[in-house]
Amino acid sequence: MQLNNYFSQNDDQLTFSRQQASHFAKLVAGDFNPIHDEDSKRFCVPGDLLFSVLLAKSGISQKMDVSFAGMISDNMSVTFQEDAQGHMEVLDANGKCYLTMTREGDNVVDEKLAACVAENYVKFSGMNFPHIMVPLMEKSGMMINPDRPLVIYESMQLNFHHLDFCAPTVELSDSAMEVNGKRGTVTLAFCFKENGQVIGEGKKTMVCSGLREFEHSAVDALVDKFNSRKAEFLSAQRV
Repeated sequence: MQLNNYFSQNDDQLTFSRQQASHFAKLVAGDFNPIHDEDSKRFCVPGDLLFSVLLAKSGISQKMDVSFAGMISDNMSVTFQEDAQGHMEVLDANGKCYLTMTREGDNVVDEKLAACVAENYVKFSGMNFPHIMVPLMEKSGMMINPDRPLVIYESMQLNFHHLDFCAPTVELSDSAMEVNGKRGTVTLAFCFKENGQVIGEGKKTMVCSGLREFEHSAVDALVDKFNSRKAEFLSAQRV
């Protein structure tokens, strides 16, 4: 993964074009959430792209807690600011915060390792739909709005046992969906493995709004649309 292809930097100011952010979502993460489409009216930069840039700039810590406070639009200038304790914030020109990361324990700054960890994580993260989300929705009896599907990041936590690793893979450990009216919270637990050994755990939390009663035909149509859009995009990249 050539992370520099997916953002632009001028001094300490970072920007993400629609093409850069959308291509990261689709080509790196396999994430075809419509809010990352270049022509989306509700376009936002993928949280996984922000996290990948954070790892590249601040390194990998044994414990990292990330909270998302807002959605970054295309060509919005942001800075990544760090305090004396190593905590990070992503701020716009007006000082509005879009992401915070607190961290503890040892820290390793290694661009190649950060890119490897980020790429393996976001490929796992991008599998949310349909592989994980559809069974969760069916079990809960509720589904996202097929006309305006909206699933956004809320937070994530990573906890490594140690930092003596080279290329860890990511596997799902557990998943759950809690429904409160038309709002749902999806929690994914996962682990990092290397050479068959668990070297860390993590948790990702997402929020779904506009939920409605589960309908098999509507979900099947949504999955078909997802697969069609994915195939069309990837075919266009090969031309």
